[in-house]
Amino acid sequence: MPTVHTFQVVPSLPEPLRHLRALAYNLQWSWNLETLELFRRLDRSAWEASGHNPVLMLGTVAQDRLRDAANDDNYLSMVEGAFHGLETYVRSTNTWYRRNHHHAPLTTCIAYFCMEFGITECLPIYSGGLGVLAGDHMKSSSDLGLPLVGVGLLYQQGYFRQLLNVDGWQQERYPVNDFYNMPLQPVMDDQGQQVRVEVQFPGRSVTIQVWKVVVGRVPLYLLDTNLSVNRPEDQNITDQLYGGDSEMRLKQEIILGIGGQRALQAMGISPRLCHMNEGHSAFQALERARRLMQEHSCAFAVAREAGAAGNLFTTHTPVPAGFDVFTPGLLAPYFSDYVSQLGITFDEFLEMGRVNREDRGENFNMAVLALRTSHHVNAVSKLHGEVTRRMVQAGYRDLPEDEVPVSHVTNGIHARSFVSREMADLLDRYLGGRWSQDVSDPEVWSRVDDIPAEELWRVKQFRRDRLVHFARARLYQQYRHFHHSDSELRRTKEVLNPDILTIGFARRFATYKRATLLLSDQDRLLRLLNDPNRPIQIIMAGKSHPHDDGGKELIRQVVQFAHRPEARNRIVFLEDYDLAVARFMVQGVDVWMNTPRRPMEASGTSGMKVLANGGINCSILDGWWDEAYTPSVGWAIGSGEEYDSPQDQDAIEANALFDLLEKEIAPLFYDRAINGLPNGWIARMKSSMRHLCPVFNTHRMVGEYASTFYVPGIERYDRLSENGLQRASQLVDWKEEIRKNWPQVKVVEVKSQLAEGSAVTVGANVQVTAKLNLAGLTPHDVFVQAYHGPLDSSRQVMNGSITSLECTGPAVDGIHTFEGTVPCQNTGLQGFSVRVVPQHPDAELPQELALIAWE
Repeated sequence: MPTVHTFQVVPSLPEPLRHLRALAYNLQWSWNLETLELFRRLDRSAWEASGHNPVLMLGTVAQDRLRDAANDDNYLSMVEGAFHGLETYVRSTNTWYRRNHHHAPLTTCIAYFCMEFGITECLPIYSGGLGVLAGDHMKSSSDLGLPLVGVGLLYQQGYFRQLLNVDGWQQERYPVNDFYNMPLQPVMDDQGQQVRVEVQFPGRSVTIQVWKVVVGRVPLYLLDTNLSVNRPEDQNITDQLYGGDSEMRLKQEIILGIGGQRALQAMGISPRLCHMNEGHSAFQALERARRLMQEHSCAFAVAREAGAAGNLFTTHTPVPAGFDVFTPGLLAPYFSDYVSQLGITFDEFLEMGRVNREDRGENFNMAVLALRTSHHVNAVSKLHGEVTRRMVQAGYRDLPEDEVPVSHVTNGIHARSFVSREMADLLDRYLGGRWSQDVSDPEVWSRVDDIPAEELWRVKQFRRDRLVHFARARLYQQYRHFHHSDSELRRTKEVLNPDILTIGFARRFATYKRATLLLSDQDRLLRLLNDPNRPIQIIMAGKSHPHDDGGKELIRQVVQFAHRPEARNRIVFLEDYDLAVARFMVQGVDVWMNTPRRPMEASGTSGMKVLANGGINCSILDGWWDEAYTPSVGWAIGSGEEYDSPQDQDAIEANALFDLLEKEIAPLFYDRAINGLPNGWIARMKSSMRHLCPVFNTHRMVGEYASTFYVPGIERYDRLSENGLQRASQLVDWKEEIRKNWPQVKVVEVKSQLAEGSAVTVGANVQVTAKLNLAGLTPHDVFVQAYHGPLDSSRQVMNGSITSLECTGPAVDGIHTFEGTVPCQNTGLQGFSVRVVPQHPDAELPQELALIAWE
């Protein structure tokens, strides 16, 4: 290959338009409607042709148009206003974080690691819900003023673009991203050189370049291996999101975790709290420990202890098969040398990623590594927390399921990113201009009742009409690509009707999401679609993973049904689902439908995006909808049942969905007052907005992460790290002592004033005395507890409560006595059992030490 000398060509903007460049490179424009309108107004055709990419657009707009804009006083005033607004936003110190955590550190101290980030469609490094959630997490962190940075990978091809052939079968194409025409820039050091770091692979080093995306107040750092200094196979590591085989996934996760930590260090960023959004980045915990070992000349156990205090692991997976696992044989070439730097053996490294440490046949699980190196773990909805505790209980075998140390923070969405301009104006008028900053305040959303019904309905009708026209144009392009006949192309302009009940379904096409549930009775569905008085129409979109033929078959079935003459005007499938398609859909549909097989949906966020747009949800009681649903805010398919037979579940829930559509949803939508308004429907729209918008948003979610995990985690990390990790070292020694002596800890005797099986009146207290052999431990090393509550059919305590027993004095003949009272607050058959657990003021228990001794 010939030598190529590189240089960058940048747009030539007239001086009065110079601020457009700064506005283009800060992705706050993706949720700032005024700045968005600036770029659209400059050249709407160029804006659409660029894929809503202002950096690319500024380089393609004709110079004549730029000169005209530079001489347009009104436009220049808008530019100055937008730039001043951005500067004010970025520099403001009056943020939620400073007001609520004024004692917490204000310098960068939180690093948020994720495999994908969905911030805007012109930065295609996301595939679906996980990435969009990460993008919304960044946006709300910016709005709330958190000292946070994001860390991810910069994919040369990103996730695939979807094409459907004439039969409806998904095909994939991978266009190459041009980083120099995207809203990101390489990070430069003080000498003006690009920041690069290295990680060691078998027999070689891989060089990583660091890029920066500015998301409002917070930076997102993206890692890129497509460099000429790397081998061709290493240049390809950051080619595709979720592409390649298991070894490619391992390489990507090494780059993200180990490379991500090294990139932060190279930029002088030392995070005190590292948030692993899924287990892909779990190797960062090892690199963090290695760095602490170097800085403090300490053992790996001590460094891991301190690091884990400042690590948070969020799992989004409801089934064990969803976690990344690697064989020891695959890991060995990549980690045999690396673990020697940690002072541990390769077998000890493997044990950190196994549920059963002693099972040498068990593969290495990234989620287990994340669990073992984090002192805080959370699921992403209340129901998912229950599912996750059940799933990981094998690692906490003696704990009751409800005490397995996995909490939950229910996901949300960044409301401003998905609300339509028309609805935002309406909310500004009646809720106040700060509704998007105070989006979690129920008082703000109570003002929804002040919106006149006719104004709310007018916005909904307008956005439905926009969606129908968008869908027709999109369908026309789909058909034209595969050379459909002229008559078929003309028919695309007749599909859908802007005046009828419109249902949306858009998400990843995985089999458990059951996109074809309504196709189980096609005759009944056709009657619904073509009802002469109460017709419905359905708009669907979504991608299947390239290797998931089951998901591709679901798409094919939908498309084939939509091609039937009696269905083609009432149901469409829009290819290449992305954030742009999502916005049109969530802003325009009347009902958002979700049909996962419970409890397979960890959270789901697509249905949250319709809330502020006046859309109403109809869903299986799974994920977020299980905790959000009440009859006044939407519809539930079923009652939260779980079935042994998937076939029975599908049949029962399909029938329940048909019944809802026929007997409740369509009748309510078409029940019009004399003025033509569906007052009952509008009342449910308002109820949904009033009750759900203040809860299911990322401002609430990020605030919850900050208050529950970030700030306490930072404080605990600082405490264990002070004086050269002194407290971390003492904690490691204490744990070793506990582990050594715990097998001999025994509850020797338990007495109460009640005879076995006797009765006591409600409200009374039962005196409990327990004698314990603490095997050399002190009463300060343990909590002694009465675990009490109602008994199940096998006479075991269920959903128990905990009452502490206190030590009465020094040991007698090596036996300590503990006493306390068990309250009798409910009638029925009750019971208690005495147990002992470790306790230490610097430990997070039982997450760090899952030991328990039962009577």
